[in-house]
Amino acid sequence: MNKPIRFDRHARRRMKWRKISEEDVLSVMNEPDKNEQSIKGRINLYKRIGQRYLKVTYKEFSEEILIISVVDKGGN
Repeated sequence: MNKPIRFDRHARRRMKWRKISEEDVLSVMNEPDKNEQSIKGRINLYKRIGQRYLKVTYKEFSEEILIISVVDKGGN
């Protein structure tokens, strides 16, 4: 993905609460284990990182990629 990545305030807040780094999110974006279409043209990406299973929801626009949400789905 060669477009600039911007983090929505909601995503930043969730990352802070769950102690998820920007590097973790970029790892999910670059090498997801799974991806699926979501509502409103969004895409969900999933990746296991250590004991965590992260879900990143984003939407691609012509000028940028907007990270909408970041969730830790648990280690199991």
